[in-house]
Amino acid sequence: MTGNEYQNLAARTIACIKKEHKIAHALHGMSAEVGELHGLYQKKYQGHKFDEEHAKKEVGDILWMIAEYCTANGWNLEDIMELNIEKLKARYPDGFSAERSLHRRAGDV
Repeated sequence: MTGNEYQNLAARTIACIKKEHKIAHALHGMSAEVGELHGLYQKKYQGHKFDEEHAKKEVGDILWMIAEYCTANGWNLEDIMELNIEKLKARYPDGFSAERSLHRRAGDV
């Protein structure tokens, strides 16, 4: 499945109609779902075994919220994926480097 196919299928389940509601819902949802994923790791300190399948589902929920945010803004998920990889290639042409991470070029966000 491609990123855009995923985005189109995920869009079938977006309940909000207005753009600003979709954006707000996606942002709140991303934060909440990251919190749920983080909670799985926090539970390890209470003696719980890490549940990898549960973690995968939470990552899927985060992806759904990212897709919703992209859809609300009229962006294709694959374009965002490509933009991110191009940014990382420019920042780390030979792979990750702590030196390059610490000393980024001006405007490198």
